[in-house]
Amino acid sequence: MSANDSVVISGAGLWTPEHVLTNTELVQVLNEYADKFNEEHASEIEAGTLEPVAKSDPDFITKASGIRQRFVYVKDGIMEVDRMRPRISERGDDELSHQAEMAVAAARKALAAANKNAADIDAVIVSCAYTQRSYPAIAIEVQAELGIEGFGFDMLVACSAATFALHRAYEMVKAGTARAVLVINPELTSPQVNYRDRDSHFIFGDVATAMVVERGETADADHVYDILGIKAKTVYSNNIRSNFGYVSRAFESDPFGPDKLFHQEGRKVFKEVCPMAADHLAAQIEAVGADISQVRRWWLHQANINMNQLITKRLLGHVGTQDEAPIVLDEYANTASAGSIIAFNLHHQDLKSGDLGVICSFGAGYSIGSLALRKR
Repeated sequence: MSANDSVVISGAGLWTPEHVLTNTELVQVLNEYADKFNEEHASEIEAGTLEPVAKSDPDFITKASGIRQRFVYVKDGIMEVDRMRPRISERGDDELSHQAEMAVAAARKALAAANKNAADIDAVIVSCAYTQRSYPAIAIEVQAELGIEGFGFDMLVACSAATFALHRAYEMVKAGTARAVLVINPELTSPQVNYRDRDSHFIFGDVATAMVVERGETADADHVYDILGIKAKTVYSNNIRSNFGYVSRAFESDPFGPDKLFHQEGRKVFKEVCPMAADHLAAQIEAVGADISQVRRWWLHQANINMNQLITKRLLGHVGTQDEAPIVLDEYANTASAGSIIAFNLHHQDLKSGDLGVICSFGAGYSIGSLALRKR
């Protein structure tokens, strides 16, 4: 593949919130809430008409997920037992939205890494698990804030949003409809977390990532990766779900009830997604004419350490090492679509020219997206 017809990733950016929320802190407030709820509803619980709120402990979280902490955009409010959700200030229509602020911070880092400025970018894609509003698009707001001409749009593909957006960027550059595309994943997940649910209160963290995709002939960054191939697959499943939306206002049920927040059937997800992801990755490598043994690094989705270990064992014949398949969820937790991009940001500069790597995400939908890369 010559530089004249290649499409590359030339810059990556990572913005991390300043606030840390540890497992111990989450367990403290959940258990305090459980004691209060169970005491207030003791008669119903004793009669069997109401389930008690289950308690948790930090060791359970780490063993079940590999997560030890997470970053959150706003910590205030989460640790209040009568609130247990972030207290995010509402901004006026003439102010930069919270999610756009996150996106811009990551975008500036990606642009700097790619040696690009606003005039070099033709399109902006904001792709993530949740957007804080339906319109105007967060991407257009970010585009305006950065001073980029051209166009922008939002995408929602849950945990595969980042890779699916990179696919669209690749196709636009390949087709010549854009010289360079800025792909941003501002994952503001904490407002959708049910911090009163033992099985899911620890899963998510907030972050923003970004990448620049451009023609190979214009790339002059220190670390450039040819995109050798892209692959995507979706299979409908209800096992990971979030039902909140504008139609919730018209329902008779609580528009902020537990089913409107993130919830999943974790065991079913584990059992069904792991083999799908392993088969997908094997097919991706085969499609670009390579062998599993030739892949230097796997930047995998960061949802659960046990999932990643099972997938790498199936691919490699052994559990992937931190060098082969870096884990970042111990520090960042599950950041929806951004996890594999965080792993790339933190673990790509040591690769040598000619090294192969794969970015892959998987999750709700079900959806799986991947990109096979080769460092220049």
